[in-house]
Amino acid sequence: MANKTNPSIPYWHVYTDEKGISRQKLRHLTNFELESMGGGSGEQWNNKLMKGATQIIFSELPADFDGDWHENPQPQWIIPLTGGWWVETMDGQRVEMRVGELSFGADQGTTDEQGHKSGVLDNKPCTMMIVQFTDREELKGGKVAPDEI
Repeated sequence: MANKTNPSIPYWHVYTDEKGISRQKLRHLTNFELESMGGGSGEQWNNKLMKGATQIIFSELPADFDGDWHENPQPQWIIPLTGGWWVETMDGQRVEMRVGELSFGADQGTTDEQGHKSGVLDNKPCTMMIVQFTDREELKGGKVAPDEI
């Protein structure tokens, strides 16, 4: 029997504030439904959000990666698979993420397209899965967070 307690999954939301400054805020995915994936599969908690056109990218940041100031090219989920990485927004907040920790990058429209800086942890490569949303205008700049859709 499945756990009947609705899960909460934390993620960092990188967004642009009304003054064009990139910021990060810890948010949680909570809108899960207990359901089967079909056939004889047991029930599991699913949170189906953000349907639309996507591009999936598997990437490896090299051990000497220097992600100087840049915006996320599209609103995107970033999930480290190995290693770790960090993100520093224009407000000076730096967040470190390791395997399985989630970030949703949506800092489009920052002042001078500055966005954020990023790099790897421990001088080791970081492999990641990136899921970009190419047709969701309301996500650009973080006007709406993924858990608000």
